[in-house]
Amino acid sequence: MRFSRALNVVDAHAEGESGKVVVGGVGKVPGQSLFEKMRYFEEHHDQLRKLLLQEPRGAMWHNANIVLPSNDPRADMGYVILESTEYPVMSGSNTMCVATVLLETGMLPMTEPVTHLTLESPAGLIRVECECADGKVRQVKLVNQPAFVYHHFADLDVDGLGRVTVDIAYGGMTFVFADAESLGFKLDVSEEAALCELGQRLKRAAVRQLDVSHPENPLIPGITNTVFTGPLHHERDEDGTELIRSRNATVVSPGRIDRSPCGTGTSARLAVLHAKGLLQPGQLFRHESLIGSRFDARIESTTTVGPYDAVVPSISGRAWITSFNQLVLDPTDPFQHGFVVGRPWEPEL
Repeated sequence: MRFSRALNVVDAHAEGESGKVVVGGVGKVPGQSLFEKMRYFEEHHDQLRKLLLQEPRGAMWHNANIVLPSNDPRADMGYVILESTEYPVMSGSNTMCVATVLLETGMLPMTEPVTHLTLESPAGLIRVECECADGKVRQVKLVNQPAFVYHHFADLDVDGLGRVTVDIAYGGMTFVFADAESLGFKLDVSEEAALCELGQRLKRAAVRQLDVSHPENPLIPGITNTVFTGPLHHERDEDGTELIRSRNATVVSPGRIDRSPCGTGTSARLAVLHAKGLLQPGQLFRHESLIGSRFDARIESTTTVGPYDAVVPSISGRAWITSFNQLVLDPTDPFQHGFVVGRPWEPEL
């Protein structure tokens, strides 16, 4: 049979969050930088995102990444991130999936016990350190682009709820941060539906009431996600290392829970905690998801982004390959662009 499209895909997940990695079949993509290539997909080739992530080939909770050569001589490879409703410039869990796939499939050489990579994301260069043994990537540590806070202790008028105090911060995506306990949440998986519904309401209120624009690249999307934060617990790791642990639930547009602790959300939370004097550079911060998976994070250094004080975050987590497949498109298939049923795939405000 003659197919109109065939994509080589390696399925993976990072601490529970899906991250398909497209390693072949896309062809040449216009653009000098990965940001320009991302914009090309968004403006001219969005059918590929829908094909990968919408039914009947995908699902709302899936993400995908397209591996592409980088034109930056410092980078080993580049990638564009595809999510349910947008093209984020950065994603921690997706970066972990990409790094793991590149090394475990042999697309890039693996060096044990540690492989150092530089990957170009649409947000810029991401330094990655992979702990490797027996051909397996055991741990991925990435150093993200700077994270910063747009708004501290901002008051939102939320439909059906009244006034809620939130923080707005950027860590590769822009998030509304709200205290879970004050809103009646224990951050349990059983609360998923209520968290998603309120998270979307908070996001909509923030988009209407608070202005954000990335000071270095105004084309980076504004507020698209919500993070419900749990209390901070001061503990010691098994080796005696002092750490701060906290649970979170990240509601990703169009209204579903991130299965991982969310890498960009973790980065943004580091910026919020540092701005409030609750986390210092070098301190270990352990972020947990609703399913109990975790990312370990630290503030590597501080900097500025435009007028904002910022932190340079590092995030560590694990990823696993789950399958190898060739996704094909039959030219007689009536669902060339996929379809959506049963969830509120609302347009961004």
